[in-house]
Amino acid sequence: MANHLDLDKLIQALSDSRVHAGLATEITSIVVDSRKAETGSVFVALRGDRVDGHLYVQEAFDRGAIAAVVERDPGCGTVLDLGRSDLDLAQTVPPVCLLVEDSLDALQRAAGWWRVQFDVRVIGITGSVGKTTTKELVASVLARRYNVLKSKGNYNNEIGLPLTLLELDDTYECVVLEMGTYGPGEITLLAKLARPQVGIVTNVGPVHLERMGTIERIAEAKAELLVSLPADGVAILNQDDERVRAMASQTEARAFSYGLEPGADLWADEIESHGLDGVRFRMHYVSPRGREEAVYVHLPLLGRHSVHTALRAAAVGQIEGLSWDEILSGLSVGEQLRLFVVPGVNGSTLLDDTYNSSPDSAIAALNLLGELSGRKIAVLGDMLELGGYETEGHVRVGRRAMDAVSILITVGDLGRLIGRGALEYGMAHERVVHLEDNEAAIVHLQDLIEPGDTVLVKGSRGMRMEEIVEALARLPANGLVQDEEDL
Repeated sequence: MANHLDLDKLIQALSDSRVHAGLATEITSIVVDSRKAETGSVFVALRGDRVDGHLYVQEAFDRGAIAAVVERDPGCGTVLDLGRSDLDLAQTVPPVCLLVEDSLDALQRAAGWWRVQFDVRVIGITGSVGKTTTKELVASVLARRYNVLKSKGNYNNEIGLPLTLLELDDTYECVVLEMGTYGPGEITLLAKLARPQVGIVTNVGPVHLERMGTIERIAEAKAELLVSLPADGVAILNQDDERVRAMASQTEARAFSYGLEPGADLWADEIESHGLDGVRFRMHYVSPRGREEAVYVHLPLLGRHSVHTALRAAAVGQIEGLSWDEILSGLSVGEQLRLFVVPGVNGSTLLDDTYNSSPDSAIAALNLLGELSGRKIAVLGDMLELGGYETEGHVRVGRRAMDAVSILITVGDLGRLIGRGALEYGMAHERVVHLEDNEAAIVHLQDLIEPGDTVLVKGSRGMRMEEIVEALARLPANGLVQDEEDL
């Protein structure tokens, strides 16, 4: 019988008394949003800057939750003080409130305790850009042979990662976890909980520079994953990023390099991007017999930058003992994330890359756009949290846009800097348009877009540029928005 988390085990993980509660009711899920509570779930009441989860404990119980982790008595359910050594569990029936000193700390302690109950391979992934696509492709490769648990969505922080670990049962053989950070020490915490044997660093760039201060501090934060690896672990490092390459000296684990130049343990050349039809390249590796061999790869991923993602996933496959047939099979079914191809108004094609933006990811998207045929329009918004790199980062993107696109449309206050970079680099004034907000961009694009156009829409999450894609994707051929009742 599979080893599933139940209420008795959760109480053992959190209780100072270390007694068996006798509540073997299986936990179906652990949630931090009361609206996601269901029959058999446990609701963790967290205190946020704007919302206090303790106000929603009753709602969670109404939806079927069997327990809530709380810091104070919410006025509903039976309260069990897990800090007491004389904890009385007699005749206790759900729903129960598990009283702890700190709900977030309790969530993390429970996740760490549950993780060590299993003999699984854990792969941790960090970096400034490309964590989620790498996670998905690594999981796809490993799934050719193993049962894989992976982070959902962007569950990559001090809340999301513990929630993923608490989904473990003994049917899983590998866990693939994304690890994000806004400051020093955060990845150290995540690694302490997850205990990864393999760590991947994608790159180091000026993402969240406003919070981190300097690019050097960002590199130090990413390296925390490698410092945490055991001596018999493996650090998978981007040979083409000098800051990542230098991290080899910061870990006791074996370093495994990947990149686009000979000398890396796994490297690629003969790269050909075929636009929306994917990318082709040749991958070089050393066989178990010590002979260098090569395989040709054709992937559905978009853009040359996807080659690095494929190399990372292939490296994990090699390290975990998969055959090259299994690795190539896993790579070929990996889905393109974050950038979606959407049919647009007037027979156009929309490239929806609105999840987030940074200078590196924006340039990668422009590189893809530049490889396509026909008229190319880029709609680029503010890139937030760049700190002292704010001006340089936006101008740099504008310079790349100059020879990648036919028309550049910028949105927002910082978007002006993108336009400035393009103009300074020689882009004609009539090809650059600045608009104040998404609504103005939608109106302008309705009149601008023609059959065969490809339109890239990209900006930081705070710019909500998905509004532009949603509006243009639902526009009829005449360019007019229909009422909801007509759709």
